[in-house]
Amino acid sequence: MSDTWQPEQYARFRAEREQPFHDLLALVEPVPGGRVVDLGCGTGVLTRVLHEHTGAAETVGVDRSEAMLAQSEQHAGEGVRFEQGDIGTFRGNGLDVVFSNAALQWVDGHETLFPRLAATLREGGQLAVQMPMNHDHPSHTVAHEVAREPRHAKALGGYVRGYPLREVEWYAELLARLGFEQQHVRLQVYLHRLAGPEEVVEWVKGSLLTDYRNRLSPEEYEAYLADFRERLLAELPDERPHLYPFKRLLLWGRKGAASGGTG
Repeated sequence: MSDTWQPEQYARFRAEREQPFHDLLALVEPVPGGRVVDLGCGTGVLTRVLHEHTGAAETVGVDRSEAMLAQSEQHAGEGVRFEQGDIGTFRGNGLDVVFSNAALQWVDGHETLFPRLAATLREGGQLAVQMPMNHDHPSHTVAHEVAREPRHAKALGGYVRGYPLREVEWYAELLARLGFEQQHVRLQVYLHRLAGPEEVVEWVKGSLLTDYRNRLSPEEYEAYLADFRERLLAELPDERPHLYPFKRLLLWGRKGAASGGTG
């Protein structure tokens, strides 16, 4: 698959997308002189904010997308650096904070992913994760329904984006089993006021639909996008402003002694 992430499209709703980051960051306690990793750092603009909040000696931003990382250089330096890497295979040790904002929803196998991330933390280390949980909204369900339509299913080779997230309480129980003696786990609804329903299409073009765009030719993707737009706008109320409720899971935990899972 090619890298079809479009930083400009993703940033179209920058203020709305950044608020969950700040809400998650508020849960993280400073670690002066510590080591921090930002998994799924994107363009790196928020990695710099994370670094300044924690007071870490070193913060490493990790992302798989070359297009996103191409914009990270301007945020590097003074303890911040960036590297290309896959969250699904990330390894580390002795970290003070593992932070991930809107990235782990792209990684399958959370029953093994979270233990592995926990194992990278030192005693007293913190895990902070934010993940979208809007899979039951038409903006997401319609995308997968269209992918199953015969002509698109053929172009996609039968691929339909899976959903690796589990129930909210599953994560609370998992953190406890992994030795996070302190934790904060919540589901939060962010109510976005968009100009109209057509902006919901623009929203998911910058995130969810990239997974389909990666697997289609430009012509196939335009055909898919046209059908998606038509189907979605038929389901959404034509209200202006348009209310777009978006659910997100925010979780934070502090690792106790002799813990860390089996990663």
